[in-house]
Amino acid sequence: MPGFISRQQRFDVVGSTNDVVRGWLAAGTPEICLAVADAQSAGRGRDGRTWTAPAGAALLLSLGFRPIWLRPDHLWRLAAVASLAMAEASEEIARLPAGTIALKWPNDLVVEGPEGLRKLAGVLGETDGIGTDDPRAVIGIGVNGDWPRDDFPPDLADSMTSLAELASGPVEHEALLDTFLDRLGPRVDDLRHGQFDGPGWSERQVTTDRDIDLVAADGSRATVTATGVDVDTGALLVDGRSVFVGEIAHVRLSVPVASAGEV
Repeated sequence: MPGFISRQQRFDVVGSTNDVVRGWLAAGTPEICLAVADAQSAGRGRDGRTWTAPAGAALLLSLGFRPIWLRPDHLWRLAAVASLAMAEASEEIARLPAGTIALKWPNDLVVEGPEGLRKLAGVLGETDGIGTDDPRAVIGIGVNGDWPRDDFPPDLADSMTSLAELASGPVEHEALLDTFLDRLGPRVDDLRHGQFDGPGWSERQVTTDRDIDLVAADGSRATVTATGVDVDTGALLVDGRSVFVGEIAHVRLSVPVASAGEV
């Protein structure tokens, strides 16, 4: 267990690793704590969507932070550095060229190929106590790891991928986890010292310089041009204005390619 991890526990099955870590933090566990599971019975994504995967097919983990050392308006950077660390680790484990794995704003891991955009991993950040003397943040990540393409759910097969598919062979989740933590530690240390890899986060954004559809919670849709991201606020920059995560339900490329599936 890396020295910056205060508690690490693996489960065969849990409801949600995010809920496990939230409970630890509420009970006083110091940061950074880590829960890993082979399966979740109540995994979730943004806006109440579900996240499902067969047992052993995905690397499912959640990290717990007590970020008193981070400005409240910069808490989004915890999910950003976790996503960058997982993108780098995934490329290393699957022996992919650097930059193969992109980020679909703000932080989902995707791969773009001839058949369009396919989702590799989902990232969910949740917070409690922000603005108090006991802020808590949980970052959950679900990576489609050792999941053969033949076993993909039929309704998601055209919109998802896995490291096993990208690597054309089995992937060891323990190796992926170890590599991820090796990459994460220095990035968190940088945050503690006021440094953030804004260029790295910005360069991986797949939406930049493309037409995208912003879908609101009520289903209304607006097609806009994404020009980049704001590395201070985390906002998506579109047509001269800033869009924040809480304002919309979905971001989709407006061209007719496979979208990142909701899992």
